[in-house]
Amino acid sequence: MIYIKDLHEGDSIKGIYLCKSKKTCQKPTGKNYYSLTLQDKTGSLDARVWNLTSGINNFNAMDYIHVKGKVVFFQNALQLHIDQIRVAQEGEYDKEEYVPLSSQGIEEMYGELTGYIKSIKHTQLRKLAESFFIEDQEFKKTFLCHSAAKSVHHSFQGGLLEHTLSVVKVCDFMSKNYPIINRDLLLVAAMFHDIGKTEEISCFPENDYTDDGQLLGHIMIGVEMVGARIREMKGFPPVVASQLKHCLIAHHGTLEYGSPKRPATVEALSLSLADQMDARMQTMTEALEAADPKLDWVGYNRFFETNIRRTTNMNE
Repeated sequence: MIYIKDLHEGDSIKGIYLCKSKKTCQKPTGKNYYSLTLQDKTGSLDARVWNLTSGINNFNAMDYIHVKGKVVFFQNALQLHIDQIRVAQEGEYDKEEYVPLSSQGIEEMYGELTGYIKSIKHTQLRKLAESFFIEDQEFKKTFLCHSAAKSVHHSFQGGLLEHTLSVVKVCDFMSKNYPIINRDLLLVAAMFHDIGKTEEISCFPENDYTDDGQLLGHIMIGVEMVGARIREMKGFPPVVASQLKHCLIAHHGTLEYGSPKRPATVEALSLSLADQMDARMQTMTEALEAADPKLDWVGYNRFFETNIRRTTNMNE
């Protein structure tokens, strides 16, 4: 198969892709067309079916579809214009080829995360972290294969682990530079800050918001998960529990970004900064990787609200 990451402007392709989304839209002339998002393990691709002819068989979102079309360049990104579609039959495709996967090893990242857990000196905080990431096999299985988002950043299998580990590393760095920080509290909060996403977002291949994800969101879900586990433990200090949960509910930093409380402790502030930094750096990375490699200025990005540019290669 031709992977999405290997496509170039002008390519004529025949191949099977996962139809991640399908919308029926209308041209100014009143005629309908389809707007699609196609996906394989290397990324996603915007697609259009401008003419709904007999060559376009019936299909739905989340179907694996055999497409024929041509790759064009539109608004600083590649787009596929499709002439033919049919639903692929079982045996024509391998589902593993359509699940985007972290470029970092899952087991290696998990080993690093458990290493940080072992470094926690506060007994109850360490036991709380162990109860999720080491002892709870069902949670561990879900956490390791989950994404950190439906889109934007870390929206691939293992993305939640990759993002969590990165935030933990940044928090560890901050704790060494600012002695006012309680390292144990901050690192455990970093490990837990997005665990609600295991219930907010469904597993692959859907990787979409669940009912609880839409109604509650991962902050509320995560605090409930942690609170329920703490209530099962004997002797967990209430003040530590409250400060840990505060870090979780404040980690988006501001009310307009979904946090019901603004950071009121140095650990909550540190976590919100670390989370924002990793999310934004990954968003920038993915935007640059998805753009035409021949372009220096790759176009306007709505998340940064500016036109973004590749850094000049200083070694040339």
